[in-house]
Amino acid sequence: MLNVANLTLHYGQSQILHDIDLTANVGEVTAVMGTNGVGKTSLLKAISGRHPYSGGTLSVDGQVLHHPSAFAAARAGVAYVPQGREIFPLMSVQENLETAFACLPKDQRSIPPEIFQLFPVLLDMKARRGGDLSGGQQQQLAIARALITRPKVLLLDEPTEGIQPNIIQQIGRTISLLREQGNMVIVLVEQNFDFAYGLGDRFVVMTRGAVKRRADKADVSAEAMLAELAL
Repeated sequence: MLNVANLTLHYGQSQILHDIDLTANVGEVTAVMGTNGVGKTSLLKAISGRHPYSGGTLSVDGQVLHHPSAFAAARAGVAYVPQGREIFPLMSVQENLETAFACLPKDQRSIPPEIFQLFPVLLDMKARRGGDLSGGQQQQLAIARALITRPKVLLLDEPTEGIQPNIIQQIGRTISLLREQGNMVIVLVEQNFDFAYGLGDRFVVMTRGAVKRRADKADVSAEAMLAELAL
């Protein structure tokens, strides 16, 4: 379980997140939704140690993480796939994948075969430079790199942005498979409503840096969720 309680975050003098409470369970996709600029990416950056939060608590699998750095969060089992992917364009696909080894013990520094089962295109392109891949292939590489760390929590920030439809479908199937395996928390930030609603088990709607609504999928229709986002 991922548990976030009363989380606040500032950029300089500006408060971006206001007492965020979020619980995400293993074997579920928790979709964080809202219009641009409401703090969704800032929330993922706080959880992943990319930006220090100002107050509140964060725990993974019952272990409290005390304002972790990005490295400490990764060691604790938090993997972050950022918006924009952040692959290394001059490094090969193989080398990009191996950058995930940094937070792993030496005896775990290998690429599990299931990575290439999930993303067979990466096996074919192991020697290609990351910058030569299409946007969709780079997104698959970014997700694969995160999975190599064997995360307890997988944070996905806009994984369909700028991606061709057939790759969006592949990424959706991969997320569904990871959920079915039942060994990690998946938190999805996504502007593509159909994608997010289709995959989500729980929904957290944000507005102006705060949580506006929480709902299980069984309790809210697509139409009602769209109306909520439009307000």
